[in-house]
Amino acid sequence: MRKQIFIGTRGSELALWQANWIKSLFQEIHPDVNIELRIIKTKGDKILDVPLAKVGGKGLFVKEIETALLEKTIDIAVHSMKDMPAEIPDGLCLGAITQRENPQDVLISRNGYVLSDLPKQSTIGTSSLRRSSQLLHHRPDLNIVSLRGNLNTRLKKLKTENLDAIVLAAAGVLRLGLQDQISEYIDIGTMLPAVGQGALGVEIRSDDTDIVPTIQQLNDHKTYAAVSAERAFLHQLDGGCQVPIGAFASVDNQALCIQGMVASLDGNPILKQTLNGQPEQAVQLGQSLASQLLDQGAKEILDTIYKS
Repeated sequence: MRKQIFIGTRGSELALWQANWIKSLFQEIHPDVNIELRIIKTKGDKILDVPLAKVGGKGLFVKEIETALLEKTIDIAVHSMKDMPAEIPDGLCLGAITQRENPQDVLISRNGYVLSDLPKQSTIGTSSLRRSSQLLHHRPDLNIVSLRGNLNTRLKKLKTENLDAIVLAAAGVLRLGLQDQISEYIDIGTMLPAVGQGALGVEIRSDDTDIVPTIQQLNDHKTYAAVSAERAFLHQLDGGCQVPIGAFASVDNQALCIQGMVASLDGNPILKQTLNGQPEQAVQLGQSLASQLLDQGAKEILDTIYKS
């Protein structure tokens, strides 16, 4: 094992927490290795005045980090799996997906209201079409506004922009120790998470014989199977992370269950389906679930969104 390792990460407080956590796990295995973080700004970090769905392209929060990995200026990249495109560049691989944090979305409201109790015409901030579509499906009276920025910035905007509530991923809120601000954990039956939400991916060069065996020790097999099914679902739909697609898979007693969703921008229609199988069938289950939704009209919904 070489004595100096560089981890590439985005610069937000949450991204740094995630990278430092992976660093600590690595150093438990190799305490004599010096590990440094290198902060890399991605396209998604630089363009903050445009809704994510309008920025376009896949990999808005990972491409520059992957380039650094390929150019060997870093050795390890730590990503939120929900930011990872379905396709990984040649020469790179997902060495590990760590045990998943809570995959749900959470509502944080100014007055502690839960989603069902928010007054009519309440203004909700979110940067995600997936979230806004599902919110509107359940509460078509809500006023949805675009909300960009890192987690702390969005929490500040809840007050400074006179919003009634915002929706965030539970995982980030919990990792930063801000759980006391959560008004409601939104039930997965109401709001399916983003593909990979709550899981961290450790991306490495596939031929890095020093790093590969160590990173593989950080892999959680149940999470890896679940997220693989979700990513196969996304890939089959040819969707990025900025379209109204949601999926959640879980492994229990050697059985894998995956739920998938495709919605129109206003949440009507919304298509949902569930499939069950074995963890070793993860990729096939994700693909089959996507094919079922495409047969039910998901392609027409997505084509309309891409043209808008």
